[in-house]
Amino acid sequence: MSDTTLPHGGLPDLHGLNAQLARNWWLIALRGVIAIVFGIVAWVMPVSAMLSLAFVFGIYLLVDGVFGIAAAIRAATHHTRWGVLLGEGVLNLVMGVIALAFPAAAVLGFVLVTAAWALMTGVLMLTAAFRLHATHGRWWLALGGAVSLLWGVMLVLSPLIGALVLTWWLGTYAILFGIMLLVAAFRLRAQHHI
Repeated sequence: MSDTTLPHGGLPDLHGLNAQLARNWWLIALRGVIAIVFGIVAWVMPVSAMLSLAFVFGIYLLVDGVFGIAAAIRAATHHTRWGVLLGEGVLNLVMGVIALAFPAAAVLGFVLVTAAWALMTGVLMLTAAFRLHATHGRWWLALGGAVSLLWGVMLVLSPLIGALVLTWWLGTYAILFGIMLLVAAFRLRAQHHI
């Protein structure tokens, strides 16, 4: 029985999984280092990081669009519904080209979508808060909704600063995530030789 089999009711062999992770500790450490480097770049060069993410997103949309069109063609040859697949594929290709040609517009679009999400979330939280009994945390929910509304309004009024802040948050996340992976990797390394 190999290390990756599922011997008891579909549960993984944890001893095998632990041994495999310990053997490959360096891959986890490498992921941690890459995350930390990305986080530092996001903090030191946020505009470059934003535009790079828009570029990667544009490439993703192009590839996804090609696959969507291929799926539509395959569906058409099998006489099944293909119109929605084709429409989505074409839309993704167009959006990918726009993101690659105008990466700043892609970043701005992301910020505005985030702003719309924050505004809608804020309204829904405030609506829910005023239907909630005061003893059940009404004011905390209302405060959360107000903060979400404030964040959405700030993003709408100043989307470029919002993009910068979102990049810094992403960088902070990447650095913390990378540190956690490094700690885990070195703990696994210590277990590798035991």
